[in-house]
Amino acid sequence: MNRREFLAKGGLFAGGVAVAGVAGNAVAQSASQASGDANLPPNIPPWTRSLGGPTAVPYGKPSKYESEVIRHLYPGLKEPMSAYSTSPLQDLDGTITPNGLFYERHHAGVPEIDPTQHRLMLHGMVERPLIFTMEELRQFPAESHIYFMECSGNPSFLPPYGKTAGEVAGLVSCAEWTGVPLKTLLKEVGVDPKATWVTAEGADGAAMNRSIPMEKCMDDVMVVYSQNGERLRPEQGYPVRLFVPGYEGNTHIKWLRRLHFTDAPVYSREETGKYTDLMKDGRARKFSFVMECKSLITYPSGTQQLSRKGRHEIRGIAWSGHGKITHVDVSIDGGNTWLEAALQKPVLSKALTAFRAPFDWNGEEMVIMSRAVDETGYVQPTIEQLIEARGKVSFYHNNAIQPWKISTTGEVTNGRA
Repeated sequence: MNRREFLAKGGLFAGGVAVAGVAGNAVAQSASQASGDANLPPNIPPWTRSLGGPTAVPYGKPSKYESEVIRHLYPGLKEPMSAYSTSPLQDLDGTITPNGLFYERHHAGVPEIDPTQHRLMLHGMVERPLIFTMEELRQFPAESHIYFMECSGNPSFLPPYGKTAGEVAGLVSCAEWTGVPLKTLLKEVGVDPKATWVTAEGADGAAMNRSIPMEKCMDDVMVVYSQNGERLRPEQGYPVRLFVPGYEGNTHIKWLRRLHFTDAPVYSREETGKYTDLMKDGRARKFSFVMECKSLITYPSGTQQLSRKGRHEIRGIAWSGHGKITHVDVSIDGGNTWLEAALQKPVLSKALTAFRAPFDWNGEEMVIMSRAVDETGYVQPTIEQLIEARGKVSFYHNNAIQPWKISTTGEVTNGRA
């Protein structure tokens, strides 16, 4: 039967799909309405029978039906100024985090900065101290790179461990960053060979600052003004921030106002009283910059529900501050046996890498987990291995394997809870 014959018999075409005819359509429509939804096939929903919204809305927004995909304050926090919000990892696909869902960590709120009134000063052990406007920075040769960024406290060693993937480890995100390589600016000012450290300071109310080794500054550090193709959001450091690939997030100073070149670290509060790792022998491990190899299953993960038996797919992300991920193993029996997952290409250095692995669920209880390996050969540890190495008083740099428990009803919960 061709289209004309079909229409002559009372059939309908909706979006190129043939509907079986007046009688069949009436029966289906009656059944659909009886079930409480008249918009399901073979009926034609109202949005197919009317004009949509206008073109050229000034700034595009997500669908109203995705209104629950948002950042949340980290569990337990009650005030939003010196605080952090997490990316909803369980609701995201791929490896690039939308700018509006990129995780946050602030020490004195988000300043509102007029870029025409903001400057970046480079001074200290240099031949030519310089001050740059934002327009001058954009006139230097730029580069764009995809990198992850992660808070060193992601996640905590202590409960509560969180229910969703975002609550557990949502202080990590990934984006394409555009800006000037810091080494380009170092050539402009002529750094003294005796300068071995740079102190970066932000223009926020906390004057957040961290010391960074000169060797790293001459490698891949960037002075960034754009994220995922648009100017930085205020909560990501607008109009300019430092980006230190692979290093803990607190070194990526937002609202960057100065770089001070010295022959020693500044030993500020942020690298003495904060952001040091207490070890089991009572010593403090300082300047533990690099975020170690880690992975996280985002589907199925906490609060999600398997609604059918049969073949499913484990999906997740892996990353390492030391470089590329070489492979990810997954387990569906609590770590007794492991199977190598497939990595989504391209696999980039110091960027999130997506992985996938099929598994069957037939109503049995199981514990799923993943472990990543990076190009240095480092293997993501268990929480027991971390405690053995550091004791139970550490707070930062928890890169332990994260388990998820699937119940006989298909409900997924945190396997550490």
